[in-house]
Amino acid sequence: MIHTNGQAAGRICRPAFTSVRSATLVLATALLAAGDLQCAAEAHGFLEGQSAPSVTQARNALQSGEADKALALLKTMSQSGSGQAEAANIECRVRLTLVQWEAAITQCQRAVQLDGQNSSYHLWLGRALGEKADRASFLNAFSLAKRVRSEFEEAVRLDPRNADALADLGEFYEEAPGVVGGGIDKATTIAGQLDKVDPARAHELRAKIAEQGKDYDSAERELKLSITTGLHPAPHFADLAAFYKHRQRWTEMETAIHGAEAAADRDRTSAVALFDGASLLMETHRDPSLAAKMFDDYLGGPGKSEEAPAFVAYLRLARLKDQLGDTAAANQDRAAAHALATEYKPGEDGKH
Repeated sequence: MIHTNGQAAGRICRPAFTSVRSATLVLATALLAAGDLQCAAEAHGFLEGQSAPSVTQARNALQSGEADKALALLKTMSQSGSGQAEAANIECRVRLTLVQWEAAITQCQRAVQLDGQNSSYHLWLGRALGEKADRASFLNAFSLAKRVRSEFEEAVRLDPRNADALADLGEFYEEAPGVVGGGIDKATTIAGQLDKVDPARAHELRAKIAEQGKDYDSAERELKLSITTGLHPAPHFADLAAFYKHRQRWTEMETAIHGAEAAADRDRTSAVALFDGASLLMETHRDPSLAAKMFDDYLGGPGKSEEAPAFVAYLRLARLKDQLGDTAAANQDRAAAHALATEYKPGEDGKH
């Protein structure tokens, strides 16, 4: 099934242009021909002196998984002005969802160059570099890891209460060898800082530290504490389910996935837990009907996120529909994925 959410799946503004005004005219005309009245009205509004396509619109498209629309909106924006750093950051993040590491790094570096005092921009540059490092040769990964650490540390220095930056830096310290600046002692210190900002994520980090030390009882206890202390427990249920998967505790994994589903139903801002839970079921070849339902609920709800791009969810749902014998619906889901992100390679539908 192609999910519409009140709009046609794959409703994408995709112009080709030489100037902002001519581009917008072409865009509006093409959209009217395609019957996309809302998007055409937005474009014509710009011609009438109303606000141009904005960073906010591009950000919303990113969160909705509309990669093509986000990139098209970013291209219509002026190449000068105060919004350019944020536009570059958003393009970096769109490129990350498309698994385009080099292009993502280029845009994240541009955002940092334009506004080096923004903690979030350094965090996203570190993340983009980290994706490249994960796939690099040993020597290249060594130098990239140092850059990742530097960006995460700068993000925390600029904003010591940036919970995302603290969590990523803590995870880096926990995973990385000392030769590139990692260390359990450093990770433990970051967990203490997270206690003051986001206690649930502090427990999550301590769970990773305990698991690396093979203290699985402590890891499980910390993950359960992240659920009870967190304002949004659904993702923490999914983290607990992933822990049980690693320990091959299948019944407990499925119970935690049901917990994630129920918590996400109560808190639609945590819908990414539906994606995570469904993905765990797929990876372990369990309950494909429930996995398909969770992907369906994720795609049909208002809580979609760049953490779990909609086009990736559609492709995973298509594989499940094939498995369940509904080939027609599977083909519709593949078409919906392509309509949202024509630059995405279908064989690379991992979570990014």
